[in-house]
Amino acid sequence: MNVRTPDPNPGWLSEEDLFEARGRLPMVYVEAVPVRLDPLGYVNEVGTLLQADSDGTMVRSLVSGRVIYRETIRAALLRHMEKDLGPLAFPQLPLSPVPFTVAEYFPAPSQTGFTDERQHAVSLAYVIPVTGECEPRQDALELTWMTPEEVLSPGVQLEFSGGRGGLIRQALAFAGVGF
Repeated sequence: MNVRTPDPNPGWLSEEDLFEARGRLPMVYVEAVPVRLDPLGYVNEVGTLLQADSDGTMVRSLVSGRVIYRETIRAALLRHMEKDLGPLAFPQLPLSPVPFTVAEYFPAPSQTGFTDERQHAVSLAYVIPVTGECEPRQDALELTWMTPEEVLSPGVQLEFSGGRGGLIRQALAFAGVGF
């Protein structure tokens, strides 16, 4: 399953070297749950990317990508937010690079609940408010804004792959959204 956006600057490894590294080391990623806030700072919308997986099944995803060699976490977040949501998304990066959680992805189901068939990955996850106009990335069919109730509904939760529905639940709990 290849669901990543083509990167004009692939970083420090060729595709062949990246494949080899993925088989030997955990890869470091950032993931972002884009949100829109009301005037009091409460989450009123959550953005998800809709795309087709390798089987043609429609799945929901989040902004995500690797941290490349010599890149700060903040720079990686900004790069992936702009790449996945467009240059006019105007993400409001956090003051601190501390994530709301660390998600551990494994190639096969594990106790973490997160899977990525390509690799073992460690992902730093953030809730990132956006204030601008968003356009979905090249491999996404659309960017969908939903209320917290909608994104937490059982039907939408089933559309997330690799356990990312659980990541959305954690993000909203971190943001103070409780049901």
